[in-house]
Amino acid sequence: MTFLPASPPLAKALAERNYTDPTPVQAAVLDDAARDRDLLVSAQTGSGKTVAYGLAIAKNLMGDTERFANSARPLALIVAPTRELALQVQRELAWLYQFTGARVVSCVGGMDPRREQRALADGAHIVIGTPGRLCDHLRRGALDVSALKAVVLDEADEMLDLGFREDLEFILKTTPETRRTLLFSATLPRGIVALAKQFQKNAFRVEVAGAEGGHVDIEYRAIRVVAQDIEHAVVNVLRYFEAPSALVFCNTRNAVRHLQAALLERGFSVVALSGELTQGERTHALQALRDGRARICVATDVAARGIDLPNLGLVIHADLPNDPEVMQHRSGRTGRAGRKGVSVLLVPPARRRRVEMLLGQAGIDAIWGTPPQPEEIRKLDQQRMLQDTLFTEAPTEDDLVLARALLAERSSEDIAAALARLYRSRLPSPEDILDPGPDRGKSRDVRGDTRQGSRGGEESGQPRQKTGFRRGMPDGSVWFSASIGLRQKAEARWLLPMICRRGGIGKQDIGAIRVYDTITEFEISAKAAESFAAKIKGPDKEEAIRIEPLPGGPRGQGDTPAADSGPPPRDYARKGAHKFRKKPGFDKKRQHEHKPAEAGPPRQGDAAPFAKPGFHKKPKKQKYRG
Repeated sequence: MTFLPASPPLAKALAERNYTDPTPVQAAVLDDAARDRDLLVSAQTGSGKTVAYGLAIAKNLMGDTERFANSARPLALIVAPTRELALQVQRELAWLYQFTGARVVSCVGGMDPRREQRALADGAHIVIGTPGRLCDHLRRGALDVSALKAVVLDEADEMLDLGFREDLEFILKTTPETRRTLLFSATLPRGIVALAKQFQKNAFRVEVAGAEGGHVDIEYRAIRVVAQDIEHAVVNVLRYFEAPSALVFCNTRNAVRHLQAALLERGFSVVALSGELTQGERTHALQALRDGRARICVATDVAARGIDLPNLGLVIHADLPNDPEVMQHRSGRTGRAGRKGVSVLLVPPARRRRVEMLLGQAGIDAIWGTPPQPEEIRKLDQQRMLQDTLFTEAPTEDDLVLARALLAERSSEDIAAALARLYRSRLPSPEDILDPGPDRGKSRDVRGDTRQGSRGGEESGQPRQKTGFRRGMPDGSVWFSASIGLRQKAEARWLLPMICRRGGIGKQDIGAIRVYDTITEFEISAKAAESFAAKIKGPDKEEAIRIEPLPGGPRGQGDTPAADSGPPPRDYARKGAHKFRKKPGFDKKRQHEHKPAEAGPPRQGDAAPFAKPGFHKKPKKQKYRG
């Protein structure tokens, strides 16, 4: 079956986009049985439903004519749950109706409402908007819906999940009863069915959310990984697949910020999308993805609803979804319009059974495995390098002149090695990850593990610090310090790749990493220390993180800070003691200078700090005042 729309302008637009065979949902809504009827359509994201309802309502809007006449009142209203989806629909319908003279206007939150009012006043044939902004224009009288011939609710289930039911009912009640109503939803819960019964007449039901339109172009992979290695697993999965663009899902805004910072630190081109961003910031981030300035987007579920990224080949669930519908919505961002995609779930041992239930409820057969290892990634890098455009493009005359000059001065092996170094330098380094195995809670003792230290230091009275556990350097080491610590949320996990990149060394040349309140101390192998010191003397481009040699070496036995190296270590030996510690200074209540305790023999009364001189009865409990 091929596209045969009644209107030649629509056929021309489809031909320019190389549309030949319709998707199942497009074929269903164009069927004779669905013509001129209200539609209740269950179709997954990415199934081509925007073009489907654009073609389905064309006859209602244009009749037998090929171009729209001037109209001050809209003929079609499309309601979408998010700004991104509404703007995406506007772009899709704009090219579909480009030869018909249609004016397609969007009304979404975050944009200037006065500009939208002027666009509506100038006349619009098709209006696309979010529920809240459309309700605002209706109440203010800026949007006249008395001439509407068709109303489309796109992704209606998401609009109900986001709490827009009252807005939808208000919009539908203001529209003419003679309108045609098309309701599209990924799933058909009770709320959607009830909405359809209330506002649709003799609706024709279309279901293509199963095997036809659901997951046929998406390959699901479930990767077992310990919880502490989720971040490393994300890095290796991104490096393994090297998709043109990728979407990484987190459950919270804080997780989005943290993962974006970690990926940026490793050299990935990445942007973030979360609810705390302004519309301008969201638009800028999406534009960076579309024009290729960024390749990875880290987002929450709400922020990523409705976005359509070009060439999105990979979706990673860094935080697991809560239900099958969320998982399908996330994964549906890839595998669109006949393109293949991969959806990767990172599964800690404690969540394996939960993930198996999610996959079973969604009817998905996932491939279980372990995280990609650095050896696999480096082997793929070698294959990709040989297929790079550097080798496939025909050389210019200037290229050949430079090549002959290089061959005259250097051997072919030296030139090839320099090219390999140049190619690898633009790729983020893969991480060392171990398979957690079938048992939960397996301990690891392997070089390169930069997990944070346990709470043992706190319980034993050691200073507050976090340490990357590593074995001793066999040929000796030199210590350096970085001007960042726990107060700046420093962690050994992301400090390690930063140190490697700043100093031009590998992870095997780094020993212990000790993160204190305001600074970080780390050791470099003796053989790499000289070149490392030379590299860090260059211009500092790492957001004011200063790295310099540590002349006195590390902070002594037990990592106790020196007297002039900052504040004294916190005493965690007595639980809660830090809450009552007095700082040096003047005590107004006691009207005398309070000085820190000095070492020496115990003073009289130290054994009973609450007792008063001359008072022999058991004192009442009271707060310790210092």
